[in-house]
Amino acid sequence: MSSVRPLRFALIAGEASGDLLGASLIDALKLRYPNAEFLGIGGPKMIGAGLHSEFDQEKLAVRGAAEVLAHLPEILSIRRGVVARLKAWQPDVFVGIDAPDFNLPIERKLKASGIPTVHYVSPTVWAWRRGRTKKIVAAVNQLLCLFPFEPACYKGQGLDPVFVGHPLADEIEPQIDRQRVRQSLNLPEAAPLITLMPGSRQSELAFHAQLFVEAANQVATELPEALFLVPLTTKETRALFEAALKAHADKSLRVRMLFGHARDALAASDLALVCSGTATLEAALLRCPMIITYRLSAFSAWVYKKLRYLTWVGLPNILLGRLVVPELLQDDATPEKLSAALIALWRNPHRRHEMETSFAAIHQKLRQNSAERAADAVVACVASHSS
Repeated sequence: MSSVRPLRFALIAGEASGDLLGASLIDALKLRYPNAEFLGIGGPKMIGAGLHSEFDQEKLAVRGAAEVLAHLPEILSIRRGVVARLKAWQPDVFVGIDAPDFNLPIERKLKASGIPTVHYVSPTVWAWRRGRTKKIVAAVNQLLCLFPFEPACYKGQGLDPVFVGHPLADEIEPQIDRQRVRQSLNLPEAAPLITLMPGSRQSELAFHAQLFVEAANQVATELPEALFLVPLTTKETRALFEAALKAHADKSLRVRMLFGHARDALAASDLALVCSGTATLEAALLRCPMIITYRLSAFSAWVYKKLRYLTWVGLPNILLGRLVVPELLQDDATPEKLSAALIALWRNPHRRHEMETSFAAIHQKLRQNSAERAADAVVACVASHSS
């Protein structure tokens, strides 16, 4: 009596956010195929879900040109090794989760060898470097998109991407009880609470730490009872912000540093000042009215301006297709302008309510049970290849 080989899924996630996506996808696939096998590269969550990780995911989680160059020989060696291992293992499908610089070359080689490939999380071709779409289409059989406007970027290129929704919208409940969150964090129930999110990388803190502290000083002159929450996830970024506080904060400035807990801080807050990025989406899903800001070096800002396509940089504005959240970028990112925008928003409850209503619409649009939809698309890719 012959036994049927279990389905084999290969997955690679290069950093923590991909590890979360990968673990949810593995769980959804295991519900359909309890005996399936999972091999690739992942972090603790994917390993806990059942992945056999061939290499340490931490070795791929490098940022910045200098750090990438320093680790390049090892990264290239890992890529060669994993391609050889997967060609020998012959999975039914390969899923590269985000990390396009690492995953797309692997996808291209595996696809050429006859293994169907899926890329999970569209690179931000809608924001800049749109010419990358051709390379993406050449490397994959299917593309899973987190945002509803992304599939249109690939129209007419022989690929029919699937919008699966955003995992953050699934994780965050649509109803937020601010008072309950404040009580759980032992925060004052009546004082204005303002979350400061100056970035998650040291390079971002270098541009934003002093700026955010000086803006907070000016807000506090008008709203002396305001309490500022600063959630940071690493010792290095926390140290940079604490140094800025020591050097620039007024003695009367009320600040509470949090180690992580960004979601709790945003859920508890009346307002937020947020460095552009995924944090702006998180703030929107938590119904926290905000001001978006960002600073780059003059050269980086010039390059980005030349290569970008969109009118706005904040994800809430991009998703809504209109300017709902004020964006104060580069030369407009001054303590005076940021503090004035925050104070004006605090003093306009109607405007805050309008923002919250718009944010609810974003949540509804993105809340799609993304892991289930992603699993459906991966299974469909396997079926179309084997038929």
